[in-house]
Amino acid sequence: MRQQTLADGSFEKFRKKTRKELFLDDMDRIIPWQDLCGAIEPYYPKPEGAGRRPVGIERMLRIHFLQHWFDLSDPGAEEALYDSRAMRTFVGIDLGREPVPDESTILNFRHLMERYNLGDELFRLVNVYLEENGMKVARGTIVDASIINAPSSTKNKDKQRDPEMHQTRKGNQWYFGMKAHIGVDSKSKMIHSVVATAANVHDSQVLEDLLHGEETRVWGDSAYAGQKQVLQENAPNAKDFTQHKGSRHRALSDEERSRNRNKSRVRSKVEHIFHVMKRQFGFTKVRYRGLDKNAHFLFVNCALINLVMAKKRLLRISQETCA
Repeated sequence: MRQQTLADGSFEKFRKKTRKELFLDDMDRIIPWQDLCGAIEPYYPKPEGAGRRPVGIERMLRIHFLQHWFDLSDPGAEEALYDSRAMRTFVGIDLGREPVPDESTILNFRHLMERYNLGDELFRLVNVYLEENGMKVARGTIVDASIINAPSSTKNKDKQRDPEMHQTRKGNQWYFGMKAHIGVDSKSKMIHSVVATAANVHDSQVLEDLLHGEETRVWGDSAYAGQKQVLQENAPNAKDFTQHKGSRHRALSDEERSRNRNKSRVRSKVEHIFHVMKRQFGFTKVRYRGLDKNAHFLFVNCALINLVMAKKRLLRISQETCA
């Protein structure tokens, strides 16, 4: 229990909770903080000597999650914490007793997470937590990919674009950046597999990494057509429900179009994931140079997306436990 202070608004007679506060309250209740902090603890600096004590792991992890939810840079996170009481309450900061961790501290924590690939571990732990609460991966997988743009300007110190990012054409439009490939459970809409590549890697090239092997059905758009051999090798019991693909010389028949529409009713669930990623969390453009840093960001982002998608069920379980 956090101690009440004058900053909690006890004198604000007509105040009501904003949507941001309600969202942060819900996430505070459903996130398995102890398990996630336990994964970071072996790598976190230990207090030694007479120097400044390191900020607590959970507090830094909460700030890291705020950066994902509200699309904040390291200095932007520091500014937002000074500006927003809702964020300070979520992190547990009382400005009457202590300052907000500065942007260098936030940067160093992110670098520690990247150095030990802890984003991958957090993603795994969140999925274990969801499975323990009844959200198991079923036998159907939806695969898809989305382009995350990167700055294409060469007005920087190196006078060049990020060498690990590449361009690709979608329709008549060219894009420069990376691709987020995901495998999603068709029943629970839980992300169980994530791959980050440069944008010029075709969607079908990472299909084997998006399957868990126990599938009985696999859905995907026409980019995954013609991958029967990959499916047989990596998910031998899976039926191919990817979209039929027409060509310049062979148009789709009416029956194939009808089948595609039926498949789209299931396949469209993956768009809910990208809606949260790009519209709610604002991850439409990479923030860092290099594929590894952005892959780490993507893994943490997907872990938080899974929690948001399962929020109602987890809150219901939490209420039943408390009762």
